[in-house]
Amino acid sequence: MSACLISDLHLQENRPELTKAFKKFLISHAANVDSLYILGDLFEAWIGDDFENDFILEVKSELKKYSSLGKKIYLMHGNRDFLLGKKFCEEIGGFLLDDPTTIKINNFEITLMHGDSLCTDDLDYQSFRTVVRDEKWQIDFLEKEISERIELAQNLREVSKIENKDKDHQIMDVNIMAVNEIFQRFKNNILIHGHTHRPKIHKEKYGTRYVLGDWEKQYYFLKIDESIEFINEKIE
Repeated sequence: MSACLISDLHLQENRPELTKAFKKFLISHAANVDSLYILGDLFEAWIGDDFENDFILEVKSELKKYSSLGKKIYLMHGNRDFLLGKKFCEEIGGFLLDDPTTIKINNFEITLMHGDSLCTDDLDYQSFRTVVRDEKWQIDFLEKEISERIELAQNLREVSKIENKDKDHQIMDVNIMAVNEIFQRFKNNILIHGHTHRPKIHKEKYGTRYVLGDWEKQYYFLKIDESIEFINEKIE
């Protein structure tokens, strides 16, 4: 069994080079493994499965091609695309994962997360996360007209950019006590997450923590088979 793991692609209509890089990744590296895990923020924003445009249809088509080859696609919500739903997963032949979730690939027992819930020092963000992950808030949002949802999503992103600009860099990283709690709760010695855009391999008290990078100038992924390989390549 083998897999590739990615996160934080932040695909968006006005960044066609990211979609191009993702398509290249699917027919190259991902084609050589059995499963693809996308640990959140596949999209820069997601306002509901009922919204479509040429860009979204293109991404769906590429993912469907991949799953049609007999490959498994597993998706996790990120802080940008937490409204990805059942309809989207069915259309691409994918499966939605809980956050956190545990998997076993060969001899590796692994905990997977997006990573935003580990940033417990960022109290403002955690409060926001609690609100938007609430089922009632999501139902109310998805019942709005698409034009209103687009405007609200744009406003939320602008507010987020302004707030993050003034935040201490450290509080937007994971809290080590939160990391240790995850290791102890699930009893796995490998934790893989994204979100922070700080790719690195950390040797922690209870195991190894792999942080996937965002797809801004390079794309990062883990390849797991009989070993774990951390790979990054330039986006052209």
